[in-house]
Amino acid sequence: MFSGGPPVHLMWSNMFNPEKPRVKRPVEWKRIASLFRPYWKQEALVIVLILFGSLLGLIPPLCTLRLIDTAIPHGNFTSVCLYVACMMGAALLAGLLGVYQGYLNSLVGEGIVRDIRCSLVSHLHRMPLDFFTSTKTGEIMNRVSSDVDSIDNVVTGTMVTVVTNVFTITSTLITVFVLDWRLACLSVGIIPLMIIPIWPVGRKMYEIRKKTRQKRDEIESLTQETLSISGITLIKSFVREPYEKQRFYNVGSDLMDLEVKLAMVGRWFLMLITAMVTIGPAAVWLLGGWLAIQKAVTIGVVVTFTTLLNRLYGPASALAGVQVQIVSALAVFERIFEYLDMPEESSKTSGSLDLEQVMGKVEFRHVRFAYSENRTALNDISFKIEPGEMVAFVGPSGAGKTTITQLVPRFYDTEEGSVLVDGHDVKEWQLQSLRSHIGIVTQETYLFHDTIESNLRYARADATDEELVKAAQAASIHDFIVSLPEGYKTIVGERGHKLSGGERQRLAIARVLLKNPKILILDEATSSLDSVNEALIQQAFIPLMQGRTSLVIAHRLSTILAADKIFVIDKGKLVEGGTHADLLSLNGVYARLYRQQFRDPDPALLESNSSSLYT
Repeated sequence: MFSGGPPVHLMWSNMFNPEKPRVKRPVEWKRIASLFRPYWKQEALVIVLILFGSLLGLIPPLCTLRLIDTAIPHGNFTSVCLYVACMMGAALLAGLLGVYQGYLNSLVGEGIVRDIRCSLVSHLHRMPLDFFTSTKTGEIMNRVSSDVDSIDNVVTGTMVTVVTNVFTITSTLITVFVLDWRLACLSVGIIPLMIIPIWPVGRKMYEIRKKTRQKRDEIESLTQETLSISGITLIKSFVREPYEKQRFYNVGSDLMDLEVKLAMVGRWFLMLITAMVTIGPAAVWLLGGWLAIQKAVTIGVVVTFTTLLNRLYGPASALAGVQVQIVSALAVFERIFEYLDMPEESSKTSGSLDLEQVMGKVEFRHVRFAYSENRTALNDISFKIEPGEMVAFVGPSGAGKTTITQLVPRFYDTEEGSVLVDGHDVKEWQLQSLRSHIGIVTQETYLFHDTIESNLRYARADATDEELVKAAQAASIHDFIVSLPEGYKTIVGERGHKLSGGERQRLAIARVLLKNPKILILDEATSSLDSVNEALIQQAFIPLMQGRTSLVIAHRLSTILAADKIFVIDKGKLVEGGTHADLLSLNGVYARLYRQQFRDPDPALLESNSSSLYT
């Protein structure tokens, strides 16, 4: 799908470069309307209720006309009681219909908001890793929460308000023209003065609203970064509280200025609408009073007219405000649709291979990969890993070791060459099938703010309690868990920070054991641990690696001395390969790294020491 164009990861980098303006999207009215399609029955019933409510609203003014012109002048108290009863009954019935209409409206609106939020989150779950490395977490969270919440009023109230006001205006116009065409023409002539300024005001609000949403992204990102456990620890350790306060204040001030501008846009326009609501009835009283004096209309008609004007000017001014709200909300819809239209991970060229059993053979053939145009991470990498082998990747930081392991589960795609699993290019596999056979343990273990049991079952929701215990025992963490007051029901805290680094790592190992993958990736899983925890983790690795193909990255060379093969990566190239003893005898990059760690310049003595380290 992407052949002939830039790599996917470069596309994301370009897309989320704040220095490059985003392409303006056309308003997708059909797409917005399609959000209501699943609820068309409820919407149809709402429209029927609105129609009945609009007609019921005409009864009180018309009863007023009869009271003034007929019932009271003729002294017919029975008619007075009848008209008053009709007015009261119409009001009560309209109120009851309004309550039910409000329920249906909320049901539809909240359902649409739920659908949008679920679609957005589900879509984000299927986005490539490139997207998340190129986008601030705060921006993502802002679109999922704040942006979706912003359209709540549009879909729950605005659309119904439009329909209600249109029906009210239509029924009122028919009624006033039936009563007296002269007064009706005067009344209608004022409406354009309310509508003419709508479009320029709405456009200005649309532009400002887009800027406010972007500024809210910044605030959300700052909040996410500075109030996370890692962020607040960094702030406190460098005593940067005053700096962060000022930084947040500056962004907040920018948002405040935009919100003030948004509030002031159209203020003169709103003043004009408010004035017209008063000037209109006054003009009707002027003409209606003269016509009444001339006996051309009755007093009841004039009074009824001024009453009906509330049903004409009120909805007209409301429609003007609604138009401004809709135009402003389009900026939010645009941001949501922008995310929903981004290509998912499954849009990569993907085959249909779905195997329940795999051997675990991994092969790289002349692989080249770059994160950006000027940063080549891997260059002409080729190697083979046989099923069940433990292979270690060593080399300086930034050499490309982690990149190699991320190409196996297709977190990224190669630009040149092929990555094969069991003889099949990973692009021939279904993504879910491929990744179901791969287990990953990284240095930064992620645990959800939930119980130990739930974190373990994340690997296999159908795992039995016995399987949970067995995995925990194999990872040397079961005894610790049962020593806790709540055992497996213990809440681990945000990102698992109620546990030590070693405990989190052993839980991660137990979780991977539950998954039971055929290919295992260990990315510096012990580099941040002390010697005691490292020994426990090494012990947990023994059952984890049995019968599995293991790709291990480790800065501590003592942890990979027993590897079947060791590949040395330097500046994106595979420069050496072989066993520990073979590489020491070469006296190359690996031997130099080994000497730096063990401070022993004698290669012969190094070989002797290395054999004793792992016995």
